Amino acid sequence: MAGTVNESAGARPGYGQLLRTRGAWTFLLPGFLARQPFAMLTIGILLLVQNTTGSYTTAGAVSATAGVSMALFAPQGGKLADRFGQAAVLLPGVIVHAAAISLVITLALSDAPLWALFAAAVPAGASTPQIGPMVRARWAAKLDGSPLMATSAAFESVTDEFTFVIGPVLATALCTGVHPSAGLVAEAVLTVVGGLLFATQRRTQPQASRAAGAGKREKGASALSVTGVRVLAIIFLGIGSVFGGMQMSLTAFTKEIGEPGINGLLYGAFAAGNMIAGIVVGTVAWRSSPQRRLLIAYPLLALATTPLWAAHSVPLLGGLGLIVGLCIAPALITGYTLVEKLVPAESRTEAFTWLTGAVGLGQAAGSTAAGKLVDKFSAHTGFLVPLCGTALALLVLLALRRSLTPPASVSHVAARGVGHRELVPVD
Repeated sequence: MAGTVNESAGARPGYGQLLRTRGAWTFLLPGFLARQPFAMLTIGILLLVQNTTGSYTTAGAVSATAGVSMALFAPQGGKLADRFGQAAVLLPGVIVHAAAISLVITLALSDAPLWALFAAAVPAGASTPQIGPMVRARWAAKLDGSPLMATSAAFESVTDEFTFVIGPVLATALCTGVHPSAGLVAEAVLTVVGGLLFATQRRTQPQASRAAGAGKREKGASALSVTGVRVLAIIFLGIGSVFGGMQMSLTAFTKEIGEPGINGLLYGAFAAGNMIAGIVVGTVAWRSSPQRRLLIAYPLLALATTPLWAAHSVPLLGGLGLIVGLCIAPALITGYTLVEKLVPAESRTEAFTWLTGAVGLGQAAGSTAAGKLVDKFSAHTGFLVPLCGTALALLVLLALRRSLTPPASVSHVAARGVGHRELVPVD
C-alpha cells in the first residue's frame, strides 16, 4: 500500500492518474455492475406491479416499501461491513437479495394478494448491497495519505450520478420492451454477478476491524446526533422525491399519450443532465465553501422543478427534465462533501449510508405520492411531487443553514475513504 501512495503522491491529482492506481480496476468494474441495482430496484418494482395490477397507487406503494426498507437497513449494512469485512456481508447478502427479487416477480405475475407483495418488498430492499461506500473504503485503503484521495471522492460522485443514468433507463427499457419483469431480472443478475466478483477481490478489501470498530461505535454517538447530518438527510429526501416523482410521472405521461416506448428517452434526458452536471462539478476547483454552494444549488433545483406540471409536449418535457437533471448533481455532490466537515471520522460511514438511504426513502415517497395524484387526477399532477419535495426541504435548509457550519473539533482527515472531500481539478 505504501508503494501505491508514493507512486501517486507526486502527481497532479486527476482522473487519469487515479485510474492508473495499481489494482483499481479489479474493484471498479465489478463495483460498477453491483451498484446498478440501487437505481434499478424501485423503478423495476413500480413498472412490474403497475403492469400486473393496473394501479399506479399500488405500484408506488410497493415500490416505496422496498425503498423505505433499503433506507432503513443501509446504515446497518455499512456498520456490519466495517466490523466483519465486506465479503462477509456481500456473499450472503447477494443471495438473499436474488431470492427476494425472485419472490417479488413470482408473486406479482401470479396475482398474489397485495399483502404478499408488500411483505416480499421488505427483504428485497433491505438486502440491496451498499456498494458505493465499500468502493470508497477500498480507495482509502489504496490511497491513504495521497493527494489522489480527493480525486477519488470526485470520481465516486460522478460514478454515483452515472448509476442514475444507466440503471433506471435500462430497467425501463427492459420492462417496456421485453417483459414487465425483465428489469427486475436484470437487477438480480447484476447484483449476484457484480456482488460476487466484487467480494472476491480480497486484496483491495479494507481490513475488518471487528473489535476496534465495535468499541468506537459503542463510545461514539450516532451520526444522526449531528444536526447538520439531519438537515442533509432532509435535503436528500427532497432530492429523492425528484427521482421518484419523475419516474412515476414520466411513466404515466407516456402511457397517457399512447407512447410508452419513449419513457426511457424522456427519463434518459433527465438522467443525462444529472450526469453532465456531475462531470462538470468534478472538474471545478471550488473557492467558495460547500455551505454556500449548497445554498445556491438547492434553490436552483427547486426552481427548475416548478414548470414540469405544465409541460404538455414531449420535446418541452424532455428539455425541462434535462434542466432538472442539471440542477441535481451540484446539490447532491455538495451535500456529500459536507459530511467530511460535519461528522467525526469514526462515524462517516454511517453518515454516508444515512444520506444514501435518504435518497432512496425520498424516491419511494415521491413515487407513492405521484402515483396517488396520477390515479386521482392526471399524469401532469404527478410532477407536483418534485416541486413540493424540494420546496419543503429548501425551507428546512434555509431555516437551519447555520447547522451546516463545521465544528472546529471535527477532524478533516478522511476516515476509510467513504466521505466526500473537497472537489479538485481533474484531467
